[in-house]
Amino acid sequence: DEEARRVMLTRLKGIEDSVWMRAMGQAKVYAIADEDLARENEEKTSAVHFMRFELDPASITAIKAGAAINIGVDHPEYTSEIAALPDAVRDSLAQDLA
Repeated sequence: DEEARRVMLTRLKGIEDSVWMRAMGQAKVYAIADEDLARENEEKTSAVHFMRFELDPASITAIKAGAAINIGVDHPEYTSEIAALPDAVRDSLAQDLA
Protein backbone atom coordinates (compact mmCIF):
# COMPACT_ATOMS: atom_id res chain seq x y z
CA ASP A 1 0.00 0.00 0.00
CA GLU A 2 1.68 3.16 -1.23
CA GLU A 3 0.07 5.42 1.40
CA ALA A 4 0.99 3.13 4.31
CA ARG A 5 4.57 2.96 3.03
CA ARG A 6 4.77 6.77 2.79
CA VAL A 7 3.50 7.15 6.37
CA MET A 8 5.95 4.57 7.74
CA LEU A 9 8.95 5.99 5.86
CA THR A 10 8.15 9.37 7.40
CA ARG A 11 7.90 7.86 10.90
CA LEU A 12 11.10 5.83 10.46
CA LYS A 13 13.30 8.73 9.33
CA GLY A 14 16.81 8.07 10.64
CA ILE A 15 16.32 4.34 11.17
CA GLU A 16 19.46 3.56 9.17
CA ASP A 17 21.51 5.13 11.98
CA SER A 18 19.75 3.00 14.61
CA VAL A 19 20.70 -0.48 13.35
CA TRP A 20 23.39 -2.26 15.38
CA MET A 21 25.16 -5.55 15.91
CA ARG A 22 27.00 -6.83 18.96
CA ALA A 23 29.26 -9.75 19.74
CA MET A 24 28.20 -11.00 23.15
CA GLY A 25 30.12 -9.26 25.90
CA GLN A 26 31.07 -6.36 23.62
CA ALA A 27 29.63 -2.92 22.88
CA LYS A 28 27.01 -2.32 20.20
CA VAL A 29 28.43 -1.30 16.83
CA TYR A 30 26.08 0.93 14.85
CA ALA A 31 25.83 0.66 11.08
CA ILE A 32 27.45 3.03 8.67
CA ALA A 33 24.74 3.53 6.10
CA ASP A 34 24.38 4.81 2.57
CA GLU A 35 27.94 5.92 1.91
CA ASP A 36 27.35 5.86 -1.84
CA LEU A 37 24.26 8.06 -1.94
CA ALA A 38 22.05 9.92 0.52
CA ARG A 39 18.85 7.90 0.65
CA GLU A 40 16.71 10.03 2.94
CA ASN A 41 15.51 13.58 2.65
CA GLU A 42 14.14 16.12 5.13
CA GLU A 43 10.75 14.39 5.13
CA LYS A 44 11.37 10.63 5.01
CA THR A 45 13.81 7.77 4.94
CA SER A 46 14.29 5.41 2.03
CA ALA A 47 12.78 1.93 1.81
CA VAL A 48 16.27 0.54 1.00
CA HIS A 49 19.57 1.19 2.79
CA PHE A 50 23.05 -0.23 2.30
CA MET A 51 24.93 -0.74 5.57
CA ARG A 52 28.24 -1.95 6.88
CA PHE A 53 29.67 -2.33 10.36
CA GLU A 54 33.18 -1.34 11.46
CA LEU A 55 33.83 -3.90 14.17
CA ASP A 56 36.42 -3.12 16.83
CA PRO A 57 39.25 -5.61 17.47
CA ALA A 58 37.59 -7.00 20.63
CA SER A 59 34.38 -7.76 18.72
CA ILE A 60 36.31 -9.43 15.91
CA THR A 61 38.23 -11.57 18.39
CA ALA A 62 35.00 -12.55 20.16
CA ILE A 63 33.26 -13.51 16.91
CA LYS A 64 36.22 -15.57 15.75
CA ALA A 65 36.14 -17.35 19.13
CA GLY A 66 32.48 -18.27 18.63
CA ALA A 67 30.67 -15.54 20.56
CA ALA A 68 26.99 -15.17 19.77
CA ILE A 69 26.05 -12.16 17.67
CA ASN A 70 22.88 -10.26 18.22
CA ILE A 71 21.46 -7.51 16.06
CA GLY A 72 18.83 -4.90 16.60
CA VAL A 73 17.29 -1.53 15.97
CA ASP A 74 17.01 1.30 18.51
CA HIS A 75 14.66 3.75 16.82
CA PRO A 76 11.88 5.64 18.64
CA GLU A 77 9.31 4.27 16.19
CA TYR A 78 10.74 0.74 15.89
CA THR A 79 12.76 -1.22 18.41
CA SER A 80 13.68 -4.84 17.89
CA GLU A 81 16.43 -7.29 18.81
CA ILE A 82 17.38 -10.74 17.60
CA ALA A 83 18.98 -12.51 20.54
CA ALA A 84 21.43 -14.56 18.48
CA LEU A 85 22.05 -15.01 14.80
CA PRO A 86 22.14 -18.63 13.64
CA ASP A 87 25.51 -20.31 14.16
CA ALA A 88 25.95 -20.72 10.39
CA VAL A 89 25.65 -16.93 9.92
CA ARG A 90 28.10 -16.25 12.75
CA ASP A 91 30.56 -18.81 11.37
CA SER A 92 30.33 -17.30 7.89
CA LEU A 93 31.02 -13.83 9.30
CA ALA A 94 33.96 -15.19 11.29
CA GLN A 95 35.42 -16.61 8.07
CA ASP A 96 34.99 -13.22 6.37
CA LEU A 97 36.87 -11.60 9.25
CA ALA A 98 39.81 -14.01 8.99
